[in-house]
Amino acid sequence: MAHPAVLARLVEEYEMVSRTGAGGRREPLRQRCEDLVYTLCVSTGTRDIDAALAAARERMAAAWLVDTEGSGAAA
Repeated sequence: MAHPAVLARLVEEYEMVSRTGAGGRREPLRQRCEDLVYTLCVSTGTRDIDAALAAARERMAAAWLVDTEGSGAAA
């Protein structure tokens, strides 16, 4: 599983590209969207984008909890 910061960047870019209209006549955007889907799936060990996004968000949330619990315990 990829580092949470890497997953966050991939999810953010995927959402941006998919919002700008990866379908249709914009070949570079469509290709980038396909690349992001593939990378997210490989990075999360899943086979479709919905599962990849869910797994990435779960991993990011878990990492955030560990960070906040760790910093709260030290304070």
